Amino acid sequence: MAALLTFFAGMVLLAAGHLAQEDPSARQAIVLTLKDAVSPATADYLIRGIERADHENAALVIIRMDTPGGLVTSTRDIVNTILASPVPVAVHVAPSGARAASAGTFITYSAHIAAMAPATSIGAATPVAMGGSPFGGDDQPREREPARENGENDGNGENGESETERRTIPASGSAGEAKAINDAVAWIRGLAELRGRNADWAESAVRDAATLTANAAEAEGVIDFVARSTENVLSLAHGLTVDIDGTEIMLETEGLELVEVEPDWRTQFLSVIANPNIALLLMVVGFYGIVFEILNPGALFPGTIGGISILTGMMALSILPFNWAGLALIGLGLALVVAEAFSPSFGILGIGGTAAIVLGGVLLFDGDVPGLEVHWPALAAVAVGSLAFSLLVARLAAVVHRRRVATGAEEMVGLKAEVQDWSDGRGHVFVHGERWQARAEPGADIATGQSVTVRAMDGLTLVVAPSDGEQPG
Repeated sequence: MAALLTFFAGMVLLAAGHLAQEDPSARQAIVLTLKDAVSPATADYLIRGIERADHENAALVIIRMDTPGGLVTSTRDIVNTILASPVPVAVHVAPSGARAASAGTFITYSAHIAAMAPATSIGAATPVAMGGSPFGGDDQPREREPARENGENDGNGENGESETERRTIPASGSAGEAKAINDAVAWIRGLAELRGRNADWAESAVRDAATLTANAAEAEGVIDFVARSTENVLSLAHGLTVDIDGTEIMLETEGLELVEVEPDWRTQFLSVIANPNIALLLMVVGFYGIVFEILNPGALFPGTIGGISILTGMMALSILPFNWAGLALIGLGLALVVAEAFSPSFGILGIGGTAAIVLGGVLLFDGDVPGLEVHWPALAAVAVGSLAFSLLVARLAAVVHRRRVATGAEEMVGLKAEVQDWSDGRGHVFVHGERWQARAEPGADIATGQSVTVRAMDGLTLVVAPSDGEQPG
């Protein structure tokens, strides 16, 4: 009996080992495509793709990249995920004509395998602060005096500072801006040292916005090789050794099945709302929807759409870096446009509010950060909508101003009435379906049955005079 159990146990182990060897996912390479600015949406897509490769026990992750750069926070999330990935990650700057600028340079340096297609470029990784250039002034960084060659400082530069730790000081003298540059330099040099790539050129890409073509990058040791296609990446990466969490692993990538992973609905939704133009339009549409609901209680549709839009717009602002001054200007502009509806100024408040909204839209996001600029068509749509609302309110105000009063005591003035009884300049008239006390204007001759016009009200007594062309009966 024991022999039989041992035999079955051995068969199960052999079958399990066979299935593990035949696991199809182990012979797959997950291909992710980054063809946009680095944003929270693209970071979510890449991170989820790398995690999927880990769960499916894929042999390799390939990030096909063409990016102008993007947000530092999203870049750090992607880089940290690559560094912690148990699955080797290869970055391929492709197709021809693509670029790995700014944030793309950091992502390329963090990958286990770095490749570029012919006629592509990498570099220009100088960080840009919100609100403009990080340097200000003439935007030209300057460095301290390099290390002296006579050994006076034991191989160090001024004040014992090593050559690799030189601080770039902006011409404007801003310590905060220099701090951002030096932080980026330390980050990319750390990635270069980890992957065994050219750290000096990486520093120049940050400090001086240096760039390289694919062939030059290979010659400078910035990338591992030049590959024309994704299949070419697999063949050239085969046999290379990479470091996975301190363990040297030889890649066996030849013949891997390429599995393209497209962004799911969640990533697509984040991509839509993380667009600065969409975020601005959502905020404005949501605000106007709520205003129309307040002006027309019970309409429901404007309030429902407005509430959903403004909450979605606020979610977009929560994941995008924005300028508080721009947001304040937009809020002021919207308030002025609404004030036009409640205190008609015949367009003055509305025009001023529209100008504030457009200026706030320009300042809301930093146009120097790739993918975070508000386009003029979106600003034009907001301006036209605000102006149309203001002109509509101004027109309604002008029309109402020309109309006679429709409620209150003033409503009675000018109405026609019929005299029911009259004696000694006083009597009763029938007007507006009601019987009123009345007295005649001084000098007016009125008789019973005559048509009269209300001239004024004295308490609850109407002051009347004969209507034009009417003679006493």
